[in-house]
Amino acid sequence: MIITSKSAINPANIQPSEITSRDVFEHRRSFIKAAGFGLSVGSALFLSGKARAANISGGTTEGAGRLIGRANAPATEKGAEKTVLKGQVRQKINGYIKTAYGAGEKLTKYEDVTTYNNYYEFGTGKADPAIESVLFKPRPWTISIEGAIKKAKTISIEDLMKLAPLEERIYRHRCVEAWSMVIPWLGLPLTSLIKWAEPTGNAKYIEFVTVNDPKTMPGARSPILDWPYTEGLRMDEAMNPLTLLAVGLYGEVLPNQNGAPVRLVTPWKYGFKSIKSIVRIHLSEKRPVTTWEALAPQEYGFYANVNPEVDHPRWSQASERRLPSTLFRPNRIPSRMFNGYAEQVAHLYQGMDLARNY
Repeated sequence: MIITSKSAINPANIQPSEITSRDVFEHRRSFIKAAGFGLSVGSALFLSGKARAANISGGTTEGAGRLIGRANAPATEKGAEKTVLKGQVRQKINGYIKTAYGAGEKLTKYEDVTTYNNYYEFGTGKADPAIESVLFKPRPWTISIEGAIKKAKTISIEDLMKLAPLEERIYRHRCVEAWSMVIPWLGLPLTSLIKWAEPTGNAKYIEFVTVNDPKTMPGARSPILDWPYTEGLRMDEAMNPLTLLAVGLYGEVLPNQNGAPVRLVTPWKYGFKSIKSIVRIHLSEKRPVTTWEALAPQEYGFYANVNPEVDHPRWSQASERRLPSTLFRPNRIPSRMFNGYAEQVAHLYQGMDLARNY
C-alpha cells in the first residue's frame, strides 16, 4: 500500500473555519461555484438560505444569525429539540442483536446525532435537515434493484429488514469537513441484500440513488447539486462485513434527517459516501460517477477513504472535531487511517496510491 500526502501542507492545528470563511466551509457548493463554476447560483442560494433562516427564527436578522451559527455546534437548544420532534414519532425497534462493534466507545448524544447533519436535500445548514424534514414520508418505501443481476427486483423496507437479523453496531462517523461522531446504528449487512439480488459475474460496482422529492425536500428545489444524489462502491467494498444498511439508530427507527428509512453506512470512508434514503440500486461493470465526484473531482474522490495523510485541498485531515465540540471547548482528536478500521479494510486497497485514488 502506498500512502502519500496530497499536498506539502502540514497544518495539524488549523481549524477548518480558519481555512475558509464559516459560510463557505459549511456551504461547499457555494464556494465551489464561486471558485470556478460561476457566482450567480451560489449567491442566490446563500441569500435564500439567510431569508429562510430569518423566517424560521421569527423574521429577524438576529434569528438568522442564530440559525447560521448553529451550523457549527450541535443544536441542543430546547427550541431546536421541539422543532425536530414536531411531526416525527420516535419508534423503537425490537429484537435486534447487540454486537461487539465499537465496544468502549463514548457515544455521541442522540440530540447531537439528530440535529447536526449534512443532508442537502433539506438544506445546507447543519440544523436544516431536522427542521425541514418534518413533511418527508419514509413509509411506504421500496427499493428497486437492477442492472447486472439475474432479474430486476423490488423490495419493501419491511421485507428488507427481514433478510437478516438486525444488529446494533457502534461505528465512528467521520465527515470530510473534519468533524466526527460515534453512532449506535441498527441495520443489516449490505451483503444480505446483494446475495438476495443474485448478481451476475458482470457486477463489479454498485450504485445507490437517493429519493428525489422536491415537494417534501426543499433543498432539492435548488440546483445546489445535480439531483438525485448518487453514490457508489466497488463490489468488494460493498461485500465487506463492515458495510451496513442502517434502518435505525439508538434502538429506534431512523429519523428523517438521518436518512430514513434506509441508508448506507461505510465507517472507514468520509460521511458523504453513506448515502441516505435509498430508492434505487444498480449493479454494473463500469464505475458509476458519483454526485460529489462529478461536481468537484479535485476535492471529492470516488473512494473517499479517511486518510489523515491526504489533506483536502482547503483544510487538513490530520485531526477532527469529535462532537460535541465548541469554539471555547474544542474536542479535537487525531484522525486515524481508514477511521481506525484499517485491520478490516486495508487489504482492499493493497498496492493502490491512496493520494491519487482518494
